[in-house]
Amino acid sequence: MYLKISIETMELLEELKAIRRDLHQIPELALEEYKTSKYIQSYLDKLDIQYESGVLGTGVIAYFKGHNAKKTYCFRADMDALGMQEDNQLDYKSTHSCKMHGCGHDGHMAILLGLANYLAKNRNKLKENIVLLFQPAEEGPGGASFIMQEGILKKYNVEEIYGLHLFPGIEEGKIGVRPGAMMSQNGEFDIHIEGKSAHGAMPHIGVDSVLIASELILGMQSIISRSINPIKPGVLTIGRLEVGEKRNIIARKGILEGTIRTFSQETYDIIKKRMTDFKKGLEVNYQCKIEILFRDMYPAVYNDEKLTEIFIAAQEKDTIDTVDPIMLAEDFAFYQKEIPGVFFFLGCKNEDKGFIYPLHNERFNFDEKILTYGLQVYLNLLEHRDALEI
Repeated sequence: MYLKISIETMELLEELKAIRRDLHQIPELALEEYKTSKYIQSYLDKLDIQYESGVLGTGVIAYFKGHNAKKTYCFRADMDALGMQEDNQLDYKSTHSCKMHGCGHDGHMAILLGLANYLAKNRNKLKENIVLLFQPAEEGPGGASFIMQEGILKKYNVEEIYGLHLFPGIEEGKIGVRPGAMMSQNGEFDIHIEGKSAHGAMPHIGVDSVLIASELILGMQSIISRSINPIKPGVLTIGRLEVGEKRNIIARKGILEGTIRTFSQETYDIIKKRMTDFKKGLEVNYQCKIEILFRDMYPAVYNDEKLTEIFIAAQEKDTIDTVDPIMLAEDFAFYQKEIPGVFFFLGCKNEDKGFIYPLHNERFNFDEKILTYGLQVYLNLLEHRDALEI
């Protein structure tokens, strides 16, 4: 069952499509979203909406004051694109080389600007305060973290926060959400091995980084299977290995790069400790030097249980898909560390129309009618919370 769309929302479809296509053509990387920011500001100016610009340099915050305000709700859209070359043949294809909205952020911004349009036309029906946050740098280094560090949302007295992500793993017209942990905490690591070079015919006088890297890869997989409680999910993936110079040379250096994903800080810390312990043992065993550089990234997305219950109640029952926790990461989690909130997936999979490609794929695309679904979800929530008379 598809989400029911109101007449007023459906009337915005062409506007939403135009916004999305405009933004799709000007993708910009994190903290470089200058054209995107200018577009958003220009659109808000046309609607005579109050806003603050220059948030983290390129971010924008629009503000609506309710006529009987007791609460302030915030809705967030991310602005940045990915560093990849688009492979879609579209009239509105990216005009920026090696940059693409391959994660749907153009759609997120279009939905939020659609909400701005709706609220501007219905100011007299708005009871509570509404903040629309257009956030830079979700893909990295995590713009949400800096916004919270600078106390920007405290200035607006935000009490609840909501966000969405287009998701090709769910059929279009469906809403994916769950209370509690929904997306993982994540971190990155780089491992540098310093061995000793020698001729391949005399391995006994060298320290072989190929062998050491191999033991690291195999041994660290046992951390998840033998050091982590099996009912507590964890992922340790080594995705890149660079080692060796020539076929007949004992390799002196090696580099491994990978990621850690968990839903709890305790599990995350255990993985890091066991990785450190394991590398110390190899250093003694092979008389080499191994350095591990950890970069802690985003905490887990954790949906407030009470607000999730309210969010689900605001939507049509048959449109809700209670999803399993997923090991993808999202910087929306930084908001939820301090502000109760709900993050949800907006399904965009449509096999009949060929919209099947995953996020971060050069052929990712979606049927733009789902933009009305995203807008309707927000309007349903505001009506259910008695924040907006519809």
